Amino acid sequence: MRKFALIILAPLFLLLSGCVNEMPDEARALNPAVTGGDADRHLTFAMVTHAKAGDAFWDIVKSGGEDAASLVDVALTYQSDPDPAQQSILIANAIAQGVDGLIISMANPDGLREAVTQAVEAGIPVITINSGIERSAEFGALTHVGQSEELAGQAAGKVFEEAGKTTMICVIHEAGNLGQEQRCAGAASAFGGSSETVQVDIADLAAVQNTIAAKLQSQPDIDAVFTLNGSVTSAAVGAIRDANSQAMLGGIDLDADVVSGIESGEIAFAVDQQPYAQGWLPVVFLSKKIRDAMDVGGGQPVYSGPLVVTKDNVGAIADATARGKH
Repeated sequence: MRKFALIILAPLFLLLSGCVNEMPDEARALNPAVTGGDADRHLTFAMVTHAKAGDAFWDIVKSGGEDAASLVDVALTYQSDPDPAQQSILIANAIAQGVDGLIISMANPDGLREAVTQAVEAGIPVITINSGIERSAEFGALTHVGQSEELAGQAAGKVFEEAGKTTMICVIHEAGNLGQEQRCAGAASAFGGSSETVQVDIADLAAVQNTIAAKLQSQPDIDAVFTLNGSVTSAAVGAIRDANSQAMLGGIDLDADVVSGIESGEIAFAVDQQPYAQGWLPVVFLSKKIRDAMDVGGGQPVYSGPLVVTKDNVGAIADATARGKH
């Protein structure tokens, strides 16, 4: 199996370069947080994501943010709502509370445009994470921390293609999530065979397993299953068993169960976007921006992945995954 190159984050202090982000002068003047250099301020950041309750992936993102907040001595609040209208309200509330920085995931960028624009116009520095990489700069964010969803999908599609698979399903677990649609599109573009999407709801993993199993039973020619979340990947393991299918399974994101599945061979690979880094890095970046006038990214995203994890390299990160660092 072909090995894929890991897009590695440069050491933090090399990333913290003196680039100047383009932002309206009037917005920069409103808040010293944007111009930076206020070393003694007590800072409060708000992280507002599109996570559904109980999603283990976002627990890791939150943990990364909290660990970084403790390290750099800032206060961090975390709230989430998968409904963009409700997420926008959470962002508006954080603005009204006078937070010093905002960290926002944009699974539905158009649904958050007004709220994010309001923050930027108020002079609050914004970093986007996870979803919304293509729209982050357009909305005025300092940078984006995450992976290119299309490239992550292409990496997965290439693995299936090199394994000789011909019929793939891509399992979307959040309706309307642009990033997940981009993953599926990327996988399809790199995959040599036919592909289609299957819609499930991550809030009901038993139903996820049943839906995938039913699809495999109704189309026994499906020989590749691509999932977009660690919990959904684990549900797909059960679905493949239930359907007595020989389909190859690969997914996005790692957790302890996915690592075990890769080690046992039930899961062929996982594309790791390193959620802990998606929580940790923006907190550090914002604190350095405000306290030391340091900018990162140069107007471009800071990539946290993708890393393709297979049986050949899973041992190197298994311990870190068990400690919640992936």
